[in-house]
Amino acid sequence: MLNYKVIFQINNCLCLFLLAACGDNNFKDLNTYIAAIKAQPKGTIESLPETKIIEPFVFNPEGLRDPFKPLMQIDQDQLADFSAGGGIKPDLTRRKEDLEAFSLEALKMVGTLTMKSMLWGLVKTDDGTVHRVQVGHYMGKNFGKIVSISIDKIELMEIVPDKPGTWREQQTSLKLLE
Repeated sequence: MLNYKVIFQINNCLCLFLLAACGDNNFKDLNTYIAAIKAQPKGTIESLPETKIIEPFVFNPEGLRDPFKPLMQIDQDQLADFSAGGGIKPDLTRRKEDLEAFSLEALKMVGTLTMKSMLWGLVKTDDGTVHRVQVGHYMGKNFGKIVSISIDKIELMEIVPDKPGTWREQQTSLKLLE
């Protein structure tokens, strides 16, 4: 049985022998290439382009809205305040429909369907569920009522808060995804 010290010494001797076999002759091509590169004339370095002076702009956010806060979030207390005014207002006593839980950005029109000579719109939610809608149904968070359905879009009339205590109608549409 060989001792570990003996094996280590044999390994060292073998490595020294292999290193001795590697001489300058194996690097002759490399040394020639390095010498040729060093013999080439030195190039000139282009000067840096002149820097343009830009006038500083002072941003004064006073009086502007915070871009990181939503434009308007309506809670039930505010809805009661808005409904106190006259004119256009949403029907708060009406039972909410399924698609009113989604914002219009989360809804996509994916097609139409004709049943008994009635044109229905097919709307897909962001969770992948496809809903069938027709004129008179509601969808979106702004009390959007479907006023017309065509092959390529669904038109809605939303009731959005305007000024404190007042509402206004706003027409919008969902276009067919292609």
